[in-house]
Amino acid sequence: MSMLTKLFGQQSQYDESLPYTYEAKVPIMEGVDIYNYYVSDTICGLIEYLEKNEIKSKGVEIYEVFHGEVYDLFQNKENVIQQDLYTTKEGDWLHKPELCLSFKEHYEGHIQEGTCSFKDRDRKGIGP
Repeated sequence: MSMLTKLFGQQSQYDESLPYTYEAKVPIMEGVDIYNYYVSDTICGLIEYLEKNEIKSKGVEIYEVFHGEVYDLFQNKENVIQQDLYTTKEGDWLHKPELCLSFKEHYEGHIQEGTCSFKDRDRKGIGP
């Protein structure tokens, strides 16, 4: 990791056409509006972390988090991601390379065969 990356973060996180990070909202109990939140710099890292922690996709919402406007640093924009982009028809998590292929059109121009614009990011997940 270079000194600039340590100081300023990954270059792809400054690309305003890409999310800064990803957040999963996981219900703690059915019928109650209380959630655990999990975060990763990549969608694949987030799904790997959820799966590693034995969290099933049912009821989970995943958001793309974009930086807020320059004048409004503390307000991020969040978009919910359609579940069919990161799950199979049976409701299981998608894995690489199928996950990459699923997002190829969603992030047009950022995912190519064998590489993507997210390759400079840490895939570690955290939460809750």
